[in-house]
Parts: sequence; structure tokens; C-alpha cells
Amino acid sequence: MFQLRIYALRSAEALDRYAAIHWARHIGSLDAFGVKTHGIWTSRGSGESRLFALVSYDNGADPATVETEYMAGSAFAEDMAGFDPHDIVDVTSVLLDPTESSPIR
Repeated sequence: MFQLRIYALRSAEALDRYAAIHWARHIGSLDAFGVKTHGIWTSRGSGESRLFALVSYDNGADPATVETEYMAGSAFAEDMAGFDPHDIVDVTSVLLDPTESSPIR
């Protein structure tokens, strides 16, 4: 199962810091929870500073449960050390199911 996660950041500076340092740390720590990162992109249009992350979960995993367990653990706290959580103003996630013709499954 794939998920597109969209983070709205307070400023371009917060986006740069979150992408280069903190989300980069998440890649390794999420892997320990069975979450694979397939790509990270940023967007700075129309006064918005957003980060997009495409992730996938192990078969049978419940994304909400994985997220809750991950965010309650020390790995998440270490990943976020030095980042003001108020700089993330919104998080949206969309579950994506690949079609039969999709090259990524």
C-alpha cells in the first residue's frame, strides 16, 4: 500500500530545514517500522511551502497504527530534535492503490 504524505510548512526556510535534515532522518527510522520511502519532493508555489513524500507500508500494515507507534517512539523524537513542530502547519495523507498497469506495485 502506498501513501502520499503532504506537509505544509510555515516558511521556505522551515521547508528547507525539514527536508534536508528531519525528513531525511525519517527515511532510516521509518524503515525500521516497515515503511519505505520512495521519494521526497518540495513545492514553493503560490506562497506555499510544501513537502511531498511517497511511502509504502508492509503488506497488511495499518498505516494509522504504524504512524501512532512511530510517533510515540524515541526514533521520531530524535529525528525531530531541533525542529519547531509549529513550523508544520498541516499534514495530509492519501492512500494510493496501484492499478494493474502501474509499473510500481
